[in-house]
Amino acid sequence: MDIFAQQLINGLVLGSVYALVALGYTLVYGILELINFAHGETTMMGSMIALAVIGALFGVAPDLPGIVIVLTGLLVAIPACMLLGYSIERVAYRPLRHAPRLAPLITAIGISIVLQNVAMLIWGKQYIAFPTTLLPQGRHEILGASITDVQIAILVLTVAIMAGLVILVNRTRLGRAMRATAQAPAVAQLMGVNVNAVISATFIIGSALAAIAGVMVSANYGQAHYYMGFLLGLKAFSAAVLGGIGNLAGAMLGGLLLGVIEALGAGYIGDLTGGFLGSHYQDIFAFMVLILVLTLKPSGLLGSKSVERA
Repeated sequence: MDIFAQQLINGLVLGSVYALVALGYTLVYGILELINFAHGETTMMGSMIALAVIGALFGVAPDLPGIVIVLTGLLVAIPACMLLGYSIERVAYRPLRHAPRLAPLITAIGISIVLQNVAMLIWGKQYIAFPTTLLPQGRHEILGASITDVQIAILVLTVAIMAGLVILVNRTRLGRAMRATAQAPAVAQLMGVNVNAVISATFIIGSALAAIAGVMVSANYGQAHYYMGFLLGLKAFSAAVLGGIGNLAGAMLGGLLLGVIEALGAGYIGDLTGGFLGSHYQDIFAFMVLILVLTLKPSGLLGSKSVERA
């Protein structure tokens, strides 16, 4: 029971990160019906930029409260990633919006590779450590399992962000414009909606979520790396597909489910295989889920079958 509870907590924390990144995928797909495969690298850039700012502030002003240093890094990373997301939309998607779908896909993959190499040139190939002493180190016992203050903060912040995004999409003028553009962009434009601005805003919002997720990952695991966005992006994409790509609630559900499945798999794979496989094989579960969903229910858990627009 202790192992199950611990892995469940770990899975919910990991799934929270997947859900935030998956929301970026599903926002873009919901409007353009295209996958932004550079989104994982946006998450990585958010983590690396935040750590660079945190490290600089910690070195210059170590007496500042740790939470202030971390929040400063986050507040720098968010607008930087928003600008990056806007640039990706302008460079990789807007000029190719009416091109064959393979063209923006290849361009996005190319941008992801460029971003990886830019990060490697700036920060090097080594792992960058997150100064964990800046954040509270308290631990709490729940059903025999341990949860840290950082993990609690991740869960609470994720719930707040998800609720805020639902309100944004369903209750605001921008949200109505996003839904109208997703439903029928030509009609929305005739009704006075600035479709280009709405699409750019979608990329910007998704990139802000990616920046927050990147800082969450580095705070939880204590490090960041220039290649971290690749696998994280693929898993978040799997989560979006699991929940139903293009569906906000599906992205949230898919992220949490995938995190729990991966954590439980890592905890029990040794027992299930008689010690043949260890917990370091946990990555296979995300892609097993992706294959099963695409095979058995391509629309995902909460998705609906797509129809061709007239």
